[in-house]
Amino acid sequence: MILSTSSIALILGIAFGVSILLVSYSVRKLKSEVPREEREYMDPLPPALRMTWPLITFIEYHFCSRIPSGWLEKTHKRLQETGVGYMLTAEQYYAVRIFSTIVAFGLTLFSLHALDISSPGTLVGITLLGNFYPQIWLRDVRNRREKEILKALPVYLDFITLAVEAGLNLTGAIKQAMDKGPAGALRNEFQMITRDLRAGVPRADALRRMENRLNMKAITSFVGTVIQAEKMGASVGSALRVQSQQRRIERFQRAEKLAMEAPVKLILPLIAFIFPVTFIVLAFPIVVKFMQEGML
Repeated sequence: MILSTSSIALILGIAFGVSILLVSYSVRKLKSEVPREEREYMDPLPPALRMTWPLITFIEYHFCSRIPSGWLEKTHKRLQETGVGYMLTAEQYYAVRIFSTIVAFGLTLFSLHALDISSPGTLVGITLLGNFYPQIWLRDVRNRREKEILKALPVYLDFITLAVEAGLNLTGAIKQAMDKGPAGALRNEFQMITRDLRAGVPRADALRRMENRLNMKAITSFVGTVIQAEKMGASVGSALRVQSQQRRIERFQRAEKLAMEAPVKLILPLIAFIFPVTFIVLAFPIVVKFMQEGML
C-alpha cells in the first residue's frame, strides 16, 4: 500500500508536533527540578547575567554537578580572590562558561549562514573565544580590584594608625577607618573582618582569612606585621605607621614605573598612526604644487 503525498505530509506533521510537545514537556520537567536559589545574602547580578540567569541555573543543576571537586575548589579560590565569589559559585561560573560557549557558537553560525560564508576556522575560533571570555573577564576584574586595593591601602593604614595611637584597639580602629575611608573593595574586606569578629572568630584568624581571600603581598605584610606586633607586645601603632609609609613609597614607585613606561608604549602608535598622517599633511601641498607646475 503506497501512501499519498498528503498522507506522508500529515504523518510528518503529526510526528513533528509530537516531538515538539515531548521536548517542551521534558524541558519543563527538567526546569521544575531546579531548586529555587536564595540570593538574599549574595551580591546582585549584573544586568546581562540577570536576564539569562534561569538558563544558567538550569545548566548548573543538570550539567555542572559532575565537575571534579579539585576544579571546583581551585575555581572557588580564584573567585574569592576577585571578589566575584559573593556573586557566583564555582558551579555557576562553569555554567556561565558553557552558556557563553553556546551563545558564541549559535551567533557565529547564524551570522555565517546569513552572509552565506563557509568558514569553519572562524566558527571554531569565536566559539573558543566565547568559552574563554568569562576567564578573561575574571582576570580583568582581579587586576582592577588589586589596583583599587593597593591605591586605598595607605589611606586605610593612616586612619587605623591614627585611631590606634589615639587609644583605640585594633578592632575599633578598623571600624573608624571604615567610616572615614573611601568606598571600595578594601572597605568590603574590612567589613568582613568585623563581621567575623562579631561571630566570635579570633582577630588573628579573621585577618588571616582576609589574607587568604586577597592573596596579595601588601596585605600579607600588613597582616603579618599586626599579628607579630600583638604576639610580641610591641607597639601596634608604630608597626602600622611603618607599614603605611612603606605602602605609600611603593605606590609612588609604581607611578614612577608607569611614567617611565609611557614613552616606550607610545612608540608603536607614533610609528603606525601619527607619523604617517603628519607626513601626508606635510607632503600634500608640495605634491599639489608640483602637479600644478607639470612636474608630476
